[in-house]
Amino acid sequence: MASIPTLDSLDLNAVVRHLRAADPRLAELIRRAGPFRPDWRMNISPYQGLFRSIVYQQLSGKAAGTIFRRVLALYGDGAVPEPAQVLATSDDRLRGAGLSRNKTAAIRDLAARTLDGTVPDRATARRTPDQELIDRLVAVRGVGRWTAEMLLMFGLGRPDVLPVSDLGIRKGFQLTYGMKRLPAAGTIMRQGKAWAPYRTVASWYLWRAVEL
Repeated sequence: MASIPTLDSLDLNAVVRHLRAADPRLAELIRRAGPFRPDWRMNISPYQGLFRSIVYQQLSGKAAGTIFRRVLALYGDGAVPEPAQVLATSDDRLRGAGLSRNKTAAIRDLAARTLDGTVPDRATARRTPDQELIDRLVAVRGVGRWTAEMLLMFGLGRPDVLPVSDLGIRKGFQLTYGMKRLPAAGTIMRQGKAWAPYRTVASWYLWRAVEL
């Protein structure tokens, strides 16, 4: 099975032209926001991405960063530990680095599901369709669809992800389309059909709408 295209393999100028032609309201937002310039790491493994996501859940960036560094320091070299290393580490040591009980359990489940193949390695992930990959990732304790979608976008560079439950996406859509209330997920999904197969790029612009 061939690898699935990623954002860094596409002609992004052509992608933006496609979106502008497909949707006049989005075209106006693109005109205001300027070129598509994501600052994303698009070549990490699902395990690495989810490890970081679990540590960072429900914390401010500064507090999460401190705990993340403490966890990495348990293993000496500053890199995300291998799954087998995590499973060999006691709960007390992980809790001592600042992880909650739930996050410790989630990190352990992530490690176990990586070793058993539920969470694929980078090479397998590159060949796995979006929905199948999301289904595999949300099997991990503490990982929901939004977390999986963020990994597909920011960590794997998938070009056609539309996280309709994301508050920033909903607010950006409301502003772009002049709505009085935040839109329902179904409303965004229906309009998003016009943006396929580049809904990740459209999502980036909806986030920019909030900043503008």
